[in-house]
Amino acid sequence: MGDHVVSTIKKRLDRDLQTAVFRFRQLGGVVGSVELAGAIGDNPRFADEVDESQATERLEICFATRELLGERISRLSAALSRLDGGEYGTCMECGKRIPSVRLHALPEVETCLRCQDRLETRH
Repeated sequence: MGDHVVSTIKKRLDRDLQTAVFRFRQLGGVVGSVELAGAIGDNPRFADEVDESQATERLEICFATRELLGERISRLSAALSRLDGGEYGTCMECGKRIPSVRLHALPEVETCLRCQDRLETRH
């Protein structure tokens, strides 16, 4: 890859990583404030069963979103390491070049589409 292409990819990965970290930290504050309020069932303002159910659902969504963001942060960091090591854009399974269209859509991707399909059907 040329220096300009590498620079462009690095900027995108850095920007995506910063955005993911920012969102992760924002969700940490939301989760933390709900946790500090005590158990949902112990809080008198959640006397109504529907309110309690909705609060529980929001908390579960927040935790799930935070987990997905944490995983994306790890993938983006790994992609930056591969970029620095000259391995970016090479499928970690078969060693072939990952098409640029796929990298543009998912800059942190580690596998080509064929290998990704194979990995997903195994699980």
